[in-house]
Amino acid sequence: MKFDIVVVGSGIAGLSFALKSAKLGHKVAVITKKERSDTNTNHAQGGIASVMSKTDDFESHVRDTLIAGDGLCHEDAVREIVRSGPREITNLIEEGVKFTSLEDGSPALGREGGHSQRRILHVKDYTGRAIEEALLKSVEGNPNITIFEHHFAIDLITESKAKSFIHGGEDKIVGLYVFDTKNSSVKTFQTSVVMLATGGTGCVYLYTTNPQIATGDGIAMAYRAGAEVANLEFIQFHPTALYTSEGDRFLISEAVRGEGAVLRNAKGEAFMGKYDARKDLAPRDIVARAIDSEMKRLGSPHVWLDITHRSAEELKNRFPQIYDHCMGLGIDISKDYMPVVPAAHYMCGGVRTKLDASTSIRGLYACGEVACTGLHGANRLASNSLLEAVVLSSNAAKSVDEYLRENKDTLHEVPLWRDGDLRNSDERVILQHNMGELRRTMWDYVGIVRTTKRLERALNRLQNLHREIDEYYWNFKVEPDLIELRNEVLVAILIIKSALSRHESRGLHYTLDFPEKSPNIRDTILHKETF
Repeated sequence: MKFDIVVVGSGIAGLSFALKSAKLGHKVAVITKKERSDTNTNHAQGGIASVMSKTDDFESHVRDTLIAGDGLCHEDAVREIVRSGPREITNLIEEGVKFTSLEDGSPALGREGGHSQRRILHVKDYTGRAIEEALLKSVEGNPNITIFEHHFAIDLITESKAKSFIHGGEDKIVGLYVFDTKNSSVKTFQTSVVMLATGGTGCVYLYTTNPQIATGDGIAMAYRAGAEVANLEFIQFHPTALYTSEGDRFLISEAVRGEGAVLRNAKGEAFMGKYDARKDLAPRDIVARAIDSEMKRLGSPHVWLDITHRSAEELKNRFPQIYDHCMGLGIDISKDYMPVVPAAHYMCGGVRTKLDASTSIRGLYACGEVACTGLHGANRLASNSLLEAVVLSSNAAKSVDEYLRENKDTLHEVPLWRDGDLRNSDERVILQHNMGELRRTMWDYVGIVRTTKRLERALNRLQNLHREIDEYYWNFKVEPDLIELRNEVLVAILIIKSALSRHESRGLHYTLDFPEKSPNIRDTILHKETF
């Protein structure tokens, strides 16, 4: 199967890039392992941050981003992405996204933690879903784009893997192996460009706000192919996921605190003032650690989020999804406090890219949560994620267009997938047990507060698990659970190795063994030879 470009993932990053590339005349395949709308984007409630009012300015947004990133942001990336925001918001509106507006037609801007101004464009509390629907509608009407649902990317094919690599040359992308889950067969895609837009890694943890697709596939594939990955120790735990005894973690948007909600401990005390002058609107790393501290101090399973000063009518209008979900659990948020806890939410690191989304492998690009551009630093500012995705997808489309024109008619023959005499696994229960062990280990040992001893214990356990899973992978035919588990355990080990190498506390990485910041500010960069 031959395409100019193969996009892995169908969220805002992948679809935006596919649309822009298709409009430049390229034949694009979009592969997604579930339904086309099963994405992290579809679960994004809060919105997209951009300077859109006369009382705001780029310098303010840049400053807020740098402060939240705790000294590790790349200022050039921050400035380019922030300044490109209004242009990309206009593009989204042209694609059919109808942001919530005021009576005069101007956007109704929300405020979230870490922001000094109201600058969050939103569609009530289902912004991601509205963007996803608009982009899918445009994609489905474009003849240059083919969507492959229920197709699971297994591994990248590079020249070196295809055995056509000339010694001393530069490795590059020539294809991709993809598992067709409906037909239980592996397809070989031949292409000069792969765009990884696979989202995050939340499912390596026991409790996450992410959908079950967020298994770190893009980071794992890129790393195995030899690409650089960066800053994987910076896992953002969203401070306010709805607590249930069943373990589900429905996201309660930061926008709720932006509209005046207050965090209270088990005694009903508003506690954020003890931890930060910005109180409930402090950046997420500070709020998550404060909640963790209050829960441990009082021995409580959760804290409370209080927005009872707002009327039911106001809350139904501004947060219809949250209001209805809580009401379904018997919680009237206009009268009752919401029980909330932190949960794994966002990977601030990822595949290391330039500002055109290119990676250290020619022809391999990454965009969205899977990528590390330098925007987020040690802690992502709320609602900067969708902003980064649309800006980088636009930059990438131009860069890929140039790359394809320079490398026209250079497609290489790629080896077809061979299963040989491998058999189907009859021990799927082992995969489920291994998955549970992995996620529990990450939650218990690689969480909001870390120690070297905990990280080393987690690493020992997961390296043993990695060996077992690797042996299993090569002895049986592939299937979705096995592919995900293989990716998750690799990404989990990379997270731990990154955390162990950072001998300081900065942003989302807080360790009791090194509680202070180091004067040596650096990114954590890993590639295959360092494993």
